[in-house]
Amino acid sequence: MDNKLISVLGTTASGKTQLAVNLAAIIGGEIISADSRQVYRGMDIGSGKDLAEYEVNGLKIPYHLIDVVDAGYEYNVYEYQKDFFTAYELIAQHQNIPILCGGTGMYIESILKGYQLMKVPRDEALRIRLEKKTDEELKKMVIESRTPHNTSDLDDKSRSIRALEIDAYYREHPELLKEVPKIKSINFGIRFERNEIRNRITQRLDSRLQIGLIEEVTQLLNSGLEPEKLMFYGLEYRLVTQYITGQIDYNTMFSELNTAIHQFAKRQETWWRKMEKSGTKILWIDGKIDLNDKLTFMISKLR
Repeated sequence: MDNKLISVLGTTASGKTQLAVNLAAIIGGEIISADSRQVYRGMDIGSGKDLAEYEVNGLKIPYHLIDVVDAGYEYNVYEYQKDFFTAYELIAQHQNIPILCGGTGMYIESILKGYQLMKVPRDEALRIRLEKKTDEELKKMVIESRTPHNTSDLDDKSRSIRALEIDAYYREHPELLKEVPKIKSINFGIRFERNEIRNRITQRLDSRLQIGLIEEVTQLLNSGLEPEKLMFYGLEYRLVTQYITGQIDYNTMFSELNTAIHQFAKRQETWWRKMEKSGTKILWIDGKIDLNDKLTFMISKLR
């Protein structure tokens, strides 16, 4: 295969992991996760790790960049890019094919576009000034900033502040940016009709709550993780934490979380469109077709 990397992307609840893992089983691949929450240990159900899916007909598919840091740590795209290339080189040593799989647009694009990134320290003075602004003001500032940010994931005010902190540092220290290896890739995306993805999101949320999402968040809090730290991760972890700490009731939690995930999926779709407009070719696959038909299509494009 001429391509150095295969990527499998799509909105939340689109079935990316199952497709990528089954492809890996056929072609001798290893999965590199591109999910901003799956890097955290102990955050399994809410982040949708679905580790049971990494075994196909008795064959265990190797995976990377899952469970790499403890919950409470603020992992970032700079660290992700660095860790990606470590995993990429390891897979090359195994003589296997790397398959990038996930839905965090910023992480995916940092690899496909070869973002020039740097480690950014905290700026307490700037944070104090930004804390005075509203959530909507901060989001608008992030969207208008010149530095690429994961605007599909700004549920928490601290995320917006961190994004603006990064933007300011990049503008002040352009000399610290370094060249990043360019990787040739073939990119597949899974797409459903909007109503279908909404139904899949609601069904998956109900399932996650039934199999222990609330218990998972409770365990993280009992381990000593402060509620504010956990809410930083957004979506399931923000709203379930609010439920556990008595800020909202169960029905409110479910309703608001369901709506938030739907909105998140729409922002992911916007990110994919932006990637295509900037020159990234994505081969879209109808999510409703059979798994074997999806795989047949993908393999035909790899030849």
